[in-house]
Amino acid sequence: MTIQEQTPIQKNTLEELCINTIRTLAMDGVQKANSGHPGTAMALAPLTYLLWTRFMHYNPRNPAWANRDRFILSAGHASMLLYSMLHLTGYDLPLEELKSFRQWGSRTAGHPEYGHTPGVETTTGPLGQGFANGVGMAIAERFRASQYNRPDHTLIDHYIYAIASDGDLMEGVTAEAASLAGFLKLGKLIYFYDDNSITIEGSTNLAFGEDVGRRFEAYHWHVQRVADVNDLASVEQAILAAQADERPSLIIVRTHIGFGSPNKQDSSKAHGEPLGADEVLLTKRNLNWPSEEPFYVPEESLTYYRQAVERGAAQEQDWQERFNAYASAYPELAARWQQELSGQLAEGWDSDIPTFATGEALASRAASGKTLSAIAPKLPNLIGGSADLAPSTNTYVKGLGDFGPDENGRNMHFGIREHAMGSVMNGMSLYGGLIPFGATFLIFSDYMRPPIRLAALMGIKTIYVFTHDSIGVGEDGPTHQPVEQVAALRAIPGLTVLRPGDANETAEAWRIAISHHGPVALALTRQALPTLDRSQLGAASNTAKGAYVLQDSEGVPQIILIATGSEVSLALDAANKLHQEGIAVRVVSMPSWELFEEQSAEYKEAVLPKSVTARVAIEAASPMGWDRYVGLQGTTVTLNHFGASAPAKTVFQKFGFTADNIVEQAKKVL
Repeated sequence: MTIQEQTPIQKNTLEELCINTIRTLAMDGVQKANSGHPGTAMALAPLTYLLWTRFMHYNPRNPAWANRDRFILSAGHASMLLYSMLHLTGYDLPLEELKSFRQWGSRTAGHPEYGHTPGVETTTGPLGQGFANGVGMAIAERFRASQYNRPDHTLIDHYIYAIASDGDLMEGVTAEAASLAGFLKLGKLIYFYDDNSITIEGSTNLAFGEDVGRRFEAYHWHVQRVADVNDLASVEQAILAAQADERPSLIIVRTHIGFGSPNKQDSSKAHGEPLGADEVLLTKRNLNWPSEEPFYVPEESLTYYRQAVERGAAQEQDWQERFNAYASAYPELAARWQQELSGQLAEGWDSDIPTFATGEALASRAASGKTLSAIAPKLPNLIGGSADLAPSTNTYVKGLGDFGPDENGRNMHFGIREHAMGSVMNGMSLYGGLIPFGATFLIFSDYMRPPIRLAALMGIKTIYVFTHDSIGVGEDGPTHQPVEQVAALRAIPGLTVLRPGDANETAEAWRIAISHHGPVALALTRQALPTLDRSQLGAASNTAKGAYVLQDSEGVPQIILIATGSEVSLALDAANKLHQEGIAVRVVSMPSWELFEEQSAEYKEAVLPKSVTARVAIEAASPMGWDRYVGLQGTTVTLNHFGASAPAKTVFQKFGFTADNIVEQAKKVL
């Protein structure tokens, strides 16, 4: 790709006017809100002007065009920079929305939010996340291109641009993601490092003195330096050189935070607070701005920016014509392409999901692996892997190849980079058309919690395979035995957590995860579990409803035992002992709180009738949250402390996870 063909700039004054339009909108938006970060937007106005008018391919009238360049503002606090560009170039973001910056009901939130504002590619603000999301998008770009491009037809060929701040590059997730990107040779990544030497506390010299360029060269990135962001010719040449290189690129651009402000330029006071009404006026005069009116957009500037509408429509139309030719040559591929982008699943994708025989002892991680291997061949857009734990998480699918520096298979090797794995998965999902999954031990969900939270906030499709889900880890001890992690995941709004109780529930959990529209976490065992007898239930369990009656008494139950995961079989053993003593017991398997809460009041009453107040919840994890299901008169057999290092059976016994203890607790409740 080369610089956009467009009406040439006639005068340097128009260029300055366009750049300063961004600066003044950013100042005015933050000032009116009396909240925000004006300085970075003011500093980076020349760069974004150049990118959006001379390099990037996008269609403001169709922000979802598949072959668009992606732009990520990883420094999400500078959101007025992005909002200004979206408005000026013709996206559905009227000037009134910029005037409502950070206010209730506006589409211009304090930090960019995916799905909330047209043209925003990912939710950013937590530093480092956007940087890593872009790596996921670059992986997706290369993978999709390998799947669909043909020697005579190119469907996918574009760049991922991102702006990263000093703060982004201090975050550990950035180091993980940059290392992975360099190893994978993701040449479509072009990142700009906003080197302004300022953080909230003052100079970056307070805590940040490394040579960023040499660090990224060690990551195998192509590194360039531009001494002044206002030198557009140098920035332009750096972008062209980055496009020509096969490595991911970092362009280190020296900027001046709060550029143009007489009293606050190059100061931390320009970072995270309004300039102040008087300083805004002084800055506008210093920039020779033609009006002191807030949110003033010169007609010449708007006309120039709005060329993006016609240009983008022409670019997409050209691509559409190429797609039509592709569809004629490869109709099956074209149909699959459209199906995947729409989020539809291939017909019969789940026809080979296995059914496991009653009594078969199988760890749910092993059942998960068998199910994944049955699903993956029928879902060519399912791609993922593990943070160096595939043999333990059972997530390597034979016959699908690896995704590496010179390979485009479907088994990913994220390395021991859990945080980046989660963020990269988000980028892959946001790209469109893919279903990414990532696996590690449940204890390490803590390392990737920020991207899990953002996936839930964005409502995107990601699947987390968390194995070794309890004190059943055994000898590895409390450092590797998750106690509070399930409760912590359940606390994230919009995340669906499933802790299946046996192999067949695990198979159903995968069916749910693939079909679900938001993020899903599977919590799976290391140890073998008996495959439960469901003959009383008919065809299958009601796993998809989150909870169901697994075993019941003949009459009205006196007590209900509720269990998840590896403790379901334990609840059945306890129920059988209680039954022998003449106590009417119901056993409820509850693999997912979230799915259960989505059911009708009638269904929930049928499973957990309010009239039965004697209840015991059984889960080898924190009791947090179980009170909603056991009530004031019930109790839990759970853990309010860390585990211990010993064989799993010993640990379960010592901590009271035995049928006899459950019987004892049930009798106390009764």
